[in-house]
Amino acid sequence: MKSFIKAFTICLLFSIVATSCNDKSSGDYAEAKDTAEASLSKEKSIERGEYLARVIGCDHCHTPKKMTPQGPVPDMEKWMMGFPADAKLPEIVPEAVGPGKWILMHGDLTAAVGPWGVSFGANLTPSDTGIGSWTFEQFKRAMTEGKYKGLENSRPLMPPMPWQSYQEMPDEDLQAIFDYLKSLKPIENVVPSYIPPDRLQQ
Repeated sequence: MKSFIKAFTICLLFSIVATSCNDKSSGDYAEAKDTAEASLSKEKSIERGEYLARVIGCDHCHTPKKMTPQGPVPDMEKWMMGFPADAKLPEIVPEAVGPGKWILMHGDLTAAVGPWGVSFGANLTPSDTGIGSWTFEQFKRAMTEGKYKGLENSRPLMPPMPWQSYQEMPDEDLQAIFDYLKSLKPIENVVPSYIPPDRLQQ
């Protein structure tokens, strides 16, 4: 009888230990699976974000261009870094700019002059001089409400930023673009401040 009880006790302990190990293994597997799925999901989001950013033409105003026989093409070494901090604006003739007159573009297409003043393509790389410290909510506010740096009480974004076209963009697409931009190589580049129209007369 004692031998039976001893054998039964050993079997019971073995069963408890085995179950405990299986539970731990299941937990580890589930955690690893969740991590892998999250990683894959992020990868897919970045991939979609790149597609969307290219389709809606973010680089048109936010990437300096190089001139080629086929016309201006994006300088991939400066991808999404905005108007170069060391670039100079050509002379602006204020009398030529205004309603019913000219709207001008800088030679590399990262600055625009019009009745609103002079606007510069922002740095969209994850540098501290770009969107490195931005939250998704800031990005969404900038894209759909036209707020400078996505801050609630900031000035409006100036043309040619077409934020009105993005007002109905779903959060998933905005998040994908944001994920993509955050995955880029950070480029330190302090873009000049917006110049209001009254300063064009000075």
